[in-house]
Amino acid sequence: MNEYLRNVNRIEFVVTMACTGRCKHCSEGEHISHGEHIDESLAVQAIYDICANYNIQSLMTFGGEPLLYPEVVCKIHEAATKMNIPQRDLITNGFFSKDESRIKEVAHMLAQSGVGNIALSVDAFHQETIPLEPVKFFAKCVQQEKIALKVHPAWLVSKTDDNPYNLRTREILQEFEQMDIYASNGNIIFPSGNARKYLSEYFDPAEEYVNPYDDDPKDVRSICFSPNGDVLHGNINNKCIMDILNSYSVSND
Repeated sequence: MNEYLRNVNRIEFVVTMACTGRCKHCSEGEHISHGEHIDESLAVQAIYDICANYNIQSLMTFGGEPLLYPEVVCKIHEAATKMNIPQRDLITNGFFSKDESRIKEVAHMLAQSGVGNIALSVDAFHQETIPLEPVKFFAKCVQQEKIALKVHPAWLVSKTDDNPYNLRTREILQEFEQMDIYASNGNIIFPSGNARKYLSEYFDPAEEYVNPYDDDPKDVRSICFSPNGDVLHGNINNKCIMDILNSYSVSND
């Protein structure tokens, strides 16, 4: 086994970078509402191969807005369920359609595919461009399907800071509490992409911020796939995942 990957226990798929939001806090920068997505058959095969060689404990799908391609998301989670990955999570902003029948259908698909937990990204930033009512309807459908659900807000500066964005986020969270849907700890906004562009006044230019989501390249814990198939200096469109993992080296950084 590759010494740099000895502690791998997680798989992540950025299903697409296309998004229905235009959030000023987004670390990835500007998005469009359509675009490239991960190849579902290659993603599924990668899950099978990785699980045959590593003790994978969790899998996550996110984006962009992954539910712009719900069939792809469901195929990934079906494979994770088949391979007995115990924790199977989805992060979504909940806005992928205004058609209530389609929203209900997708929630049922997610339940059938084995999604175990949904983190619903709602806060002052998302709701600047994303209408709340379709998101709340999606949340109700998820509740009916008995999928574990929490809202997952983004906090500016800190969870306790009383800037205008956080105050609005708390108001939005109260609406979900009335639906018996409660918030996770969420995350603190990292100054990159749109956040650096639109929220620079909230960050100290003299401080060196460390991205909390970056893996140590010498001790990789999570295998993360980009929408185009990129992963750890390779690409599953032209090389099998185990060859990519076995040849991974920090010298490539």
